[in-house]
Amino acid sequence: MFTNLPILHDPFIQLALCAPVYIIGFSYFGISAFRSIWNKMPNMDVLIFIGSTAAFAYSLIGTYYNLGHDYQFYETCATIITLVFLGNVLEKRAVTKTTSAIKELVKYQDIPAIKIENDQEVELLAREIKSGDILKVNSGNLIPADGDILEGQAWVDESMLTGESLPIEKLKYDAVIGGTLLTEGNIRIVATKVGSKSVLYQIIQLIKDAQSKKPPIQKFGDKVAAYFVPIVVTISFFTFFVTYFIAQLPLQQSLMNAIATLVVSCPCAMGLATPTAVMVGLGRAAKSGILIKGGSTIEEMSDLKQMVFDKTGTLTTGDFNIKAIQTFGIEQSQVESIIAQLESYSSHPIAKSIRKQLQEIKSYRIIFKEVNEIKGKGIFATDTNGNNYSICNAKLGEKDYSNRYDLTLTINGVVIAGIVLEDQIKPYAKELIQYLKDKGIRPILLSGDRQSKRERTAQKLGIADVYWDKSPEEKLAILFKLKKNGPTAMVGDGINDAPALAAADVGISLGDSTHIAIQSAKVVLLNNELKSIEKLLEIGHHTLLTIKQNLFWAFAYNIVAIPLAAVGFLGPMLAALSMAFSDLIVIGNSIRLRFKKIK
Repeated sequence: MFTNLPILHDPFIQLALCAPVYIIGFSYFGISAFRSIWNKMPNMDVLIFIGSTAAFAYSLIGTYYNLGHDYQFYETCATIITLVFLGNVLEKRAVTKTTSAIKELVKYQDIPAIKIENDQEVELLAREIKSGDILKVNSGNLIPADGDILEGQAWVDESMLTGESLPIEKLKYDAVIGGTLLTEGNIRIVATKVGSKSVLYQIIQLIKDAQSKKPPIQKFGDKVAAYFVPIVVTISFFTFFVTYFIAQLPLQQSLMNAIATLVVSCPCAMGLATPTAVMVGLGRAAKSGILIKGGSTIEEMSDLKQMVFDKTGTLTTGDFNIKAIQTFGIEQSQVESIIAQLESYSSHPIAKSIRKQLQEIKSYRIIFKEVNEIKGKGIFATDTNGNNYSICNAKLGEKDYSNRYDLTLTINGVVIAGIVLEDQIKPYAKELIQYLKDKGIRPILLSGDRQSKRERTAQKLGIADVYWDKSPEEKLAILFKLKKNGPTAMVGDGINDAPALAAADVGISLGDSTHIAIQSAKVVLLNNELKSIEKLLEIGHHTLLTIKQNLFWAFAYNIVAIPLAAVGFLGPMLAALSMAFSDLIVIGNSIRLRFKKIK
């Protein structure tokens, strides 16, 4: 209706309406284009800037020389800029949805807290809490900081961290994590880790770092995009040359074809194809209690041929029961006290289990002046009287006791006790091994345990490849050998697994692992469930599939759209709309990964 108004066909009115749009567009696309050229990495803004500037300059010449309506393309210039701006707005809105996992975690840093100070309750925010503060947490409230329970008992929902929906019972002296929900009970805690040391902060940083690391498939897309812009500019000039000088089409038609060729191309779809899918995949994994430390890990997981498992605490519960203690010339209670005291210096899963089962006898308390833990061997200590103690692998020492015991306790080199341990296979371990076999991934058992225990566990789980009685150094050597047969993952949880976790193509650590094991791994399973490994592989598979779909669309779109624009089937305005639509398809396909049903 309004297009029939004569005033709108006045070139000076069109110039007045178009100039502000062009100036705003120049301030964004123009500056960005010049910067990208200066950095020798021309981007999509170069194409938009050249296309809109060509239409604007052509129209200015027509207006100045009064060449008539055929030389007026102000509306083309304004429409290109407007549609691209609209596409960018929609794109940014969509991209923010792919980073929702981080935003949901960040909000936990601003939850309210109640601090007990001089028997008074003081309200503050979680980010204001300091280590050592005494905090009161009531039923239904979020726990504001990492800490240990001083008073009370409660049930805590840790689903935001582990993905596990069932509440966990927490008793006095148990650790709690900031951001988790106290569903039942009232407690007082002492804050132990705040700020950058808190579990929540470290998870947020891990996700941010992971999203910034490019997988190889993205590096390929980036390389193509870098060459893409110069190629499209060349095609555009070639289009103008052929249509005007060879086909002898009118100047305005040739120019419109060249502009449409510039505008329709979409290198940004190639650029968005991988990072948007990676962001969604990492976010979905985080919601399931799986931390992936890098987008490249997702691609590495899809090529796995072997998965190596430690036994203790990984395929088995790590909650060892002391089946028997054989003492030699010393009282049972005294032996138990020494064992408990020595194991208190270790973070190994076996040590944790033994401490739970044994109680120290306060009347028989030893003061150690030096304690050392040697990976794969045991704990060695010296008391204030100069006596040397050790609790270590039964095969070590002057005599090998490994055919009868798992551990031996010595004082000054004399064996005073032999310890027999028993362990239980973890829930879902057998199902996971079968799943890996069905996927063509070879499961391998690798541990420091003696052969008989290793083979019993392997037989129960259906694992054919077994390595036993290996030190951390030997584990590392075996892993390097296995990697020659194909991409290999390592799953472990102890100090002795750390070198192998770091060397594996994909190191997977359990959430209650030692600090060094978590730092060495590329993936951390916060909920400690073996089923999460299956979830991890499925998320990796679907994320990589989404990336490939996105790249296919981005390449297919450009291969089809550029020739159509060059021969005149797509005008500049329709080309701009198509370009924006291409971005939204890529982003929409990535967002679909958030809601896609994954096993």
